[in-house]
Amino acid sequence: MALWKPDPTFYPSPRMAAASPREKLAYVAVFNPDPSNGRHDAMCVIDTDPQSSSYSKVVGRLEMPGVGDELHHFNWNACSAALCPYAPHPHVERRYLLVPGLRSSRIHVIDTKPDPRNPTLTKIIEPEEIASRAGYSRPHTVHCGPDAIYVSALGAPDGGGPGGVFLLDHENFDVRGRWEVDRGPQYLGYDFWWHLGYDVAVSSEWGTPAMVENGVQPDLLMQGKYGHTLHLWDLRRRRHVQAIDLGAENQMALELRPAHDPTKAYGFVGVVISTKDLSAGIWLWHRSNGEWAIRKVIDVPAEPADAALLPPALKPFGAVPPLITEIALSTDDRYLYVACFGTGDLRQYDVTDPFSPKLTGTVRLGGVVSHGAHPRAGALNGGTQMLEVSRDGRRIYVTNSLYGAWDKQFYPEGIRGWISLVIANPHGGISIDPDFFVPFTGERPHQVRLQGGDSSSDSYCYP
Repeated sequence: MALWKPDPTFYPSPRMAAASPREKLAYVAVFNPDPSNGRHDAMCVIDTDPQSSSYSKVVGRLEMPGVGDELHHFNWNACSAALCPYAPHPHVERRYLLVPGLRSSRIHVIDTKPDPRNPTLTKIIEPEEIASRAGYSRPHTVHCGPDAIYVSALGAPDGGGPGGVFLLDHENFDVRGRWEVDRGPQYLGYDFWWHLGYDVAVSSEWGTPAMVENGVQPDLLMQGKYGHTLHLWDLRRRRHVQAIDLGAENQMALELRPAHDPTKAYGFVGVVISTKDLSAGIWLWHRSNGEWAIRKVIDVPAEPADAALLPPALKPFGAVPPLITEIALSTDDRYLYVACFGTGDLRQYDVTDPFSPKLTGTVRLGGVVSHGAHPRAGALNGGTQMLEVSRDGRRIYVTNSLYGAWDKQFYPEGIRGWISLVIANPHGGISIDPDFFVPFTGERPHQVRLQGGDSSSDSYCYP
């Protein structure tokens, strides 16, 4: 739907987005970990208004028509990137959620209007259309760009590679086709983002569908076969420019978080695990003498543990790896949040100087051994996983499920789903909100999106 004026939830700069009104609703993708029971995945709506009588409760639910989708990452159809000077559609509306099923390869188009608490399903993009027009399968990450909707994919319909990116039309959500003109050496796919001010895109690596869909494969892990390379692209020309290898011991370079300020040419990537010592790390990519370089800026060590308390996959090591599976950068580029799915830690780093992060706060929710407690719910299982930071940087929404096949390797007792809220002090430090806790019975929440946008939904063309 076209508007006469740009959507009021679009902001020219991250500074203006940070000063916008507080979110009152959150949307969360919830999946059923046992498709054999015939239950459907759903998009749930959570009340996030502390003045509301239904605060911290599910106030809406839309079930998907299929079974076994495994709803995972999703995003809005349009965002602040529509205000870029070269965007061909400045009057689109932030209205639809594009919700892929990572298992089924369906993409669900969900309309959040006219009643945001009762969204409706308006279209399903079937896997056959994605395969025939783009050659890809297992859509993962969705980004609303200036010229189209970008969707990363893990691989090909047969479960192999390559992974890559395809485009959807902003107006009718048709699959336009594969994005890459020249992919160079890139083969594995995962996340994809950009520096709009530099016409540069960045992509990261996980593994092909065959490598990930049945859980972590120890032989592939120890042989360094999972992704460990960042790829730089000419965004306009859609051509591979540079590959930066982090080293084969740094397995699974996943989440990308570029600076929100379009004049800044740097960003962070989280590495899940080092096969050298089970640690995890954060690396900084940056512009250096006309080329792109990368360096490790944060190291999180594994924690020794009694083997009797560990799941079978970890018993031989006698330790809990932190497993950095998600990172989030506040809209003002000041604080980086790091989720450790293994230990349950959520870490806050001051990255005002991105080359020298400083740890400023930690809370623990869940964890393989520690079962960090919530003030309302007591001991938790699962671990801090998906993060979404509010536009003003004051609130971090946290969920506890990674990916069905991987959940049961680290939490074989079964994950009891929940969403928690962590409060950020503007001057550093974080604490658990005792009044916000959303439990899920027999289901697991994954990604959260906030009404009007959040710290990882929008891109900006003005500082």
